Amino acid sequence: MKRILQLVATRWLARTPFGLVVLGIGWLVMRKRRGHQAGDRNDVSREHGRKSGNPYMWQGPSARTRK
Repeated sequence: MKRILQLVATRWLARTPFGLVVLGIGWLVMRKRRGHQAGDRNDVSREHGRKSGNPYMWQGPSARTRK
């Protein structure tokens, strides 16, 4: 229900330039708030890049098929 109300409010605000400004400010505020919440979690170890830890994931074309 919350998501539906967010969608309706967003679409209603996006109709006017002033509404778009309000949506942009709200987006920036929520982004900063979520960034501060994510920064508090120091116990989570993350790997850089897009590599997956799954050994069965497709890694691209193999070198043996190229000449």
